[in-house]
Amino acid sequence: MPGGEEPGRFADVRRVDETGSTNADLLLLARSGASEGVVVVTGHQRSGRGRRGRTWLAPPGSALLASVLLRPALGPEAAHLVTVAAALAAVDACHEVAGVDPGLKWPNDLVVDIDGATSKLAGLLAESLVEGDRLAAVVVGMGCNLTTAPPGAVCLDDLAGRAVDRDELLASWLAHLDRRYPSPSRVGALLDDYRRRSTTLGRTVRVELTGETFEGRAIDVTEAGHLMVETAAGRREVTAGDVVHLRPDP
Repeated sequence: MPGGEEPGRFADVRRVDETGSTNADLLLLARSGASEGVVVVTGHQRSGRGRRGRTWLAPPGSALLASVLLRPALGPEAAHLVTVAAALAAVDACHEVAGVDPGLKWPNDLVVDIDGATSKLAGLLAESLVEGDRLAAVVVGMGCNLTTAPPGAVCLDDLAGRAVDRDELLASWLAHLDRRYPSPSRVGALLDDYRRRSTTLGRTVRVELTGETFEGRAIDVTEAGHLMVETAAGRREVTAGDVVHLRPDP
């Protein structure tokens, strides 16, 4: 249950003081046949990964760094639902444990708006193993700033006005992820909740792709998890890229 002990689905929690990447560790375990529900938690990642090959850097002990192994009954085209469920669970956990209500910036960031600027609190990264036409496994990792944050970001302790317990936040995230476990019957509910929590939808955004940049209004997230943007030239469906929230004109 949320707020209680780590639920049965995620009972196998493996803690390491330091590692290269919790996602990389779990992907190796997944390829070796590890069961669903294994969780790897660390105090420091030497090679933490973000989207598009970026790195996630945090001083030792300053963030919640954890990855979870799931083997959902979804097709490869629906693997993004794991990220949706994990992001919503992270929002739930921040509210439950810290009294903080972050929004979701497409595609995978937890953010808060401070004085009109968007500051990142946490990020998620999902990586899939596909065998033939079957989704064999998804590893989803989260990095949440707890005690410190880099420029342009924010930490949970500052938002809460107190020290937030790392283990309590982890247990809450796992419990809410268990409750929101992605399945074909939950697609509509997950996406509807994501839309409600989105800070991107309804905003004027700049989309930065490889070799191209354009601006428009973010209007929807599709069932495939893509962002629909209304531009002067028509609608564009964004499958991947960097999205910048633009401030409204004064």
